[in-house]
Amino acid sequence: MEYRTHGVCSQAIKFDIVDNKVTGVQFIGGCSGNTQGIARLVEGMDVNEAIARMEGIHCGPRPTSCPDQLAHALKQAIGK
Repeated sequence: MEYRTHGVCSQAIKFDIVDNKVTGVQFIGGCSGNTQGIARLVEGMDVNEAIARMEGIHCGPRPTSCPDQLAHALKQAIGK
């Protein structure tokens, strides 16, 4: 799936969900080190656990962040 982000530096997030596990996360744009870190940390994580851990994280004064956007993308992918 490819999700177009909103309100953050990255433009999009690509990922797959296999057997309810998050795989193949790739951020397009954004802070390279941070987005690579997020991608590696959630690799193989249960999708609901990933959502619970990342949803609601803010980036400075912004009401969202790259992890929060990934949580939104995962929720959309599983129909929540």
